[in-house]
Amino acid sequence: RAQKRFRSGRDEAVSTLRRAAVVASDETGVRIEGSNAYHWVFHSAEAVVHQASPTRGAVVVREMMNGHRPAVWISDRYTAQQGHAVAHQTCLAHLARDVAYAVETSDDPVPWRLQLWLRSVRVTDLATSTLAAKRRSLDRQLGAILATRSRCDLTRDLQVKIGRARHQLLVFLDHPGMVEPTNNGSERLLRPSVIQRKVTNGYRAIWAAEGEAAIRTVVDTARLTGSTPFGAILKTVSA
Repeated sequence: RAQKRFRSGRDEAVSTLRRAAVVASDETGVRIEGSNAYHWVFHSAEAVVHQASPTRGAVVVREMMNGHRPAVWISDRYTAQQGHAVAHQTCLAHLARDVAYAVETSDDPVPWRLQLWLRSVRVTDLATSTLAAKRRSLDRQLGAILATRSRCDLTRDLQVKIGRARHQLLVFLDHPGMVEPTNNGSERLLRPSVIQRKVTNGYRAIWAAEGEAAIRTVVDTARLTGSTPFGAILKTVSA
């Protein structure tokens, strides 16, 4: 019965998101009305929006952004989350997992070199000119690693994968303090939904999924300004 009270807060969060310069997104599977569906999350520095959808396609992103094109988009390499901003920062944490697997299963030195390169990428508190020089240096190092010949199929596949995303790996250095090198923030925002899915196995009706998404939108957006979940819910239902 209180679900309608969260709609205005959700609409306000969506409006704020559509003005953001940097947006991150991710999605996770969920069961809705007995069918496979998805729980999406979009967030910026000032808003968090959760969205229940029957599809994992790019149409969800296009409808959410309604024509707004941010300066930078942060996500993994999933195709539906590509091409929605001027620049794209690929999540380095996802690549680090692939590299770690290659290090554990292969004797080839290239994955080990990639792992060292990823560890050297995390730089902070540097002047803009220093960051630019660091970016050029890191790109040269990566180019040398990707050009290294290997007889290992796993290594070659990894080189191709990283090579395709090369122009998206160091975008965060062009926007110090604004863009994160990983999409861990989105994964943290999705974690309660993942737990909910495992406990309840999904939703019997789409209105329930949409209602919970609206509540999570209001609560998570309020958290950005220091509000507690209880305080945000109480304020909303008492309005």
